[in-house]
Amino acid sequence: MTGAAGENRPAGRTATVQCPTAAATQALAAELARRATPGTVIALSGELGAGKTAFVQGLAAGLGVEGPVTSPTFVMITEYAGRLPLYHVDLYRTESLAEIRALGLEELLDGDGVTAIEWGEKADPLLPARTIRVRIHGAGDQARTVEIDCAGAPGWSPETRPG
Repeated sequence: MTGAAGENRPAGRTATVQCPTAAATQALAAELARRATPGTVIALSGELGAGKTAFVQGLAAGLGVEGPVTSPTFVMITEYAGRLPLYHVDLYRTESLAEIRALGLEELLDGDGVTAIEWGEKADPLLPARTIRVRIHGAGDQARTVEIDCAGAPGWSPETRPG
């Protein structure tokens, strides 16, 4: 596996974790962040209100980011300082792959930090094979089911999953 964008991914590296609260979702993400290395890419998907931003807040906590982490919906990319830089990307308002490329997303993917992309499926053709894909099911006051696909992500597997 070379890590090129759009490459086939090995099967059998998916974990499913039940998160009854937003705090549990954040704790799951914080544990993942503690194992993050430079160049970690996390693509988040799920309906509006599923908890993608809560997951990023947990990543931030696990990386030692201080201060509030909010959805960058209108800014699209926000950088936070921590053990590793956290690049929080929100592609909700983007309409095309060309627009996503114009944001400079590809430059972040091999950078020195962790890139967390809300609505990551919109950038799928640009994402490296090592991308950790997180799908959050549920919304509102419901418990969340979080599926983490770590195929191609070195050092992370269902056997070592957080939670």
